[in-house]
Amino acid sequence: MAKKEKIEKTDLITHILIGIIELLVIIGYVFLWPIERSICFIAKIFNSIKKTSLKTAKNFISIPKTLTKPLFLIFSVFGRVRRTITRIVVFSFRADLLGPARSELSRYRSIFVKASFSRIVGKILFTKHKSKRSSKTNKPTQAAKTKKEPAGSKNIPLDKSLKKKSVKVSHPKRTALRKFLLSPFATFFYGGLFVLLFIVAPAMTYLWYKQLPQPVLLEQRAYNSSTRILDRKGRLLYEIYVDKNYAPVRLEDIPQVVIDSTLAIEDSEFYSHHGFRVTSIVRAAKATLLEDDLQGASTITQQLVKNVLLTPERTISRKVKELVLSILVEQKYSKNEILEFYLNNIPYGGTAYGVQAAANKYFGKDVSDLDLAEASLLAGLPSAPSVYSPVSGNYDLAKERQKQVLDRMVELGFIRSADAEVAYAQELVFASQQEYIRAPHFVEFVRKSLYEIFGQRMVDFGGLSVTTTLDLDLQDQVQEIVREEVDAGARFGFSNAAAVVVDVRTGGILAHVGSYDYFLGSDGKFDVATAYRQPGSSVKPITYALALENGMTAASTVVDAPITYQSYGQKYSPKNYDNTYHGVVTLRTALANSYNIPAVKLVSQLGPDNMVQLGHDMGLSNWKVDNTYGLAVTLGGKEVRLVDLVGAFSTFARSGRQRPISPFASIKDSNGFEIYNITRNYEKQVLSPQTSYIISNILSDNNARTPAFGPRSQLVVPGHVVSVKTGTTNDIRDNWTIGYTPTYAVGVWVGNNDNRAMNRNLASGLSGAAPIWNRVMGSVLKDIPDEPFIIPDGIVVKTDPSCGAIEVFDEKNPIPSRICPAPKEKDSDKDKDKENKKD
Repeated sequence: MAKKEKIEKTDLITHILIGIIELLVIIGYVFLWPIERSICFIAKIFNSIKKTSLKTAKNFISIPKTLTKPLFLIFSVFGRVRRTITRIVVFSFRADLLGPARSELSRYRSIFVKASFSRIVGKILFTKHKSKRSSKTNKPTQAAKTKKEPAGSKNIPLDKSLKKKSVKVSHPKRTALRKFLLSPFATFFYGGLFVLLFIVAPAMTYLWYKQLPQPVLLEQRAYNSSTRILDRKGRLLYEIYVDKNYAPVRLEDIPQVVIDSTLAIEDSEFYSHHGFRVTSIVRAAKATLLEDDLQGASTITQQLVKNVLLTPERTISRKVKELVLSILVEQKYSKNEILEFYLNNIPYGGTAYGVQAAANKYFGKDVSDLDLAEASLLAGLPSAPSVYSPVSGNYDLAKERQKQVLDRMVELGFIRSADAEVAYAQELVFASQQEYIRAPHFVEFVRKSLYEIFGQRMVDFGGLSVTTTLDLDLQDQVQEIVREEVDAGARFGFSNAAAVVVDVRTGGILAHVGSYDYFLGSDGKFDVATAYRQPGSSVKPITYALALENGMTAASTVVDAPITYQSYGQKYSPKNYDNTYHGVVTLRTALANSYNIPAVKLVSQLGPDNMVQLGHDMGLSNWKVDNTYGLAVTLGGKEVRLVDLVGAFSTFARSGRQRPISPFASIKDSNGFEIYNITRNYEKQVLSPQTSYIISNILSDNNARTPAFGPRSQLVVPGHVVSVKTGTTNDIRDNWTIGYTPTYAVGVWVGNNDNRAMNRNLASGLSGAAPIWNRVMGSVLKDIPDEPFIIPDGIVVKTDPSCGAIEVFDEKNPIPSRICPAPKEKDSDKDKDKENKKD
């Protein structure tokens, strides 16, 4: 009996192994040649194993009746697939391909086809319960009774159906779908899908996982090299680094008020989630997919991973890595350990990383000494340190953020409402922020630009060497001029000024003064050169350039007379700055004297959106066509940044080629490899050279602007041909002067940070920004010979004998026979002007 049971088990194992061979064939069909040799070898081994009888298999296997049909169907389909693959593998190869392996495959076929595990199990399942029923009703035959049985064994009743050579199984009719599913192509598809899902995908996932940074790096965080910002001659302006006195602090030493305020505003569910919040991920995914706005859904764990283990770029792949690493970090470390890592590594602005460094930087004290007011203000910084910083950003925004933190703490029950009110009203005393820094506004502009390009962690720890375009000597001169002129101009009602100098050839910033004094409180740190302000008439050259591009000439005329437009149900009546009218004027006269009505008429004819598009192409990046601009856009109705406006005027000086403004000359990584050079910046032709020259010619024509500005105004730089335009807003809140030569461009703004109006009787284009501009441009051009604008091909110079006027034309545009306009406005001109009025 023991020998028989051993044979039964051996036979069953044989068929199980053959079933495994069948699975290997499925895989081998895709990786055919290398796996085929393995199949042949395995088949050769099992070729000598005795075939299993149905009788012994039947008695060894016991399956409930309820599973008979489903399992039979599974094994039947598996058998069909196996037989199809067998035919393909065994019979579809030519002898010259298989060579010596053909005999081995033939022996393999004898096992595989005749002793199929799936076929045997199918027969057993199909007849098992029938034989059980028949064994109870049928009596054993006489021969069976008289047959001598071995000692110690029992007579096992057999179903008569098992004595038959084969069992008839009814198969469903082969439809087209079934034929396809059992076809060689479908078999290949099954095998390929199997390999893709169970081999390739897991392998790729494993390789991707192995490339992720390990959570243990949270414990091994090292201080990397600082980033050095240099002027164009290699002189140090500023060094970005983590405070050398920075020291990690244990969670036990951090006051509970600091922990509560951080959890309240950053992750109130920190102790209940497992590294991520499903609801936040769904919300962020919805915004990303439906609104094309890649949003974050970061928990404290995810923020820690992003700032320490990953780079902070906003991409889907980085968010997936962040999610996976957050789960791994949660599995490896306790919640308190993660919170301690977070509070010691998160950026709080500037060189302050970690809550201890932040306490020292902003309040000059240890973190253990922070009170509720100080803790709540610090807790609001990590989400946007440069925005919410109370010392280098906007103090009002910092207080608003502090209130959000306090309100959230009240909502979660961390503090009482009365405590929140007291903390918000408490006057905060900040530590001195004096540190070694030259050209501070420019340095902050550079740092923000670096963050946008490389990410904050790379800049703060990557050891970059940033050589800027700044000329520190010129920067100091411009800063001194700004201070002196603002002090002298106090009677005009302005208290602040900004100035930018640009190298026209490269687009590099040579000087950048953002305010009267960077270290003069919060007002001083506000950089007006990168703030959006209304430009007044300083953008009119864009309107006139558009007119020239559309076939008009500098001698084309427009009537400067009262006019009223209907716009969105409201009347709009533009007026000149001196409330007078000048009749028929040429475009040259209208632009040189900055008349408002002719400019509005031109933009009405050409379309405000077309002017906006040209301004955008010239470098005003925030100007985007959206059909919301009215006619006042030509008078400064759309805000600009001083640095962008100087860049746009540089396009005129560059013969119509727009080139991005940049503070960087070159950037090298910690290994000395150059990763950026300003000479690689591209140029784009956005205006014709002829149009650019004509605009420059008009803006440098002192005779043409004499009626409005006089012959010896601050717009004249002795010994140099300079194109220049002023601009003043209607309410006298902003005053501009922008000018350029073929080599340099200078822009100046004056006004008040609080948007207070200047002295209405004294402030003008000549008494505000122009004196500063004149002195700065004089310093830039000192000891440099005059450089006139190059006359491009296609420019025609014509003289009008009737008045002696000389005008320049683009040969592509119609050239009039008369340059000087008629001395008086004709009635026909009035009628024509009325017809041009728009509703």
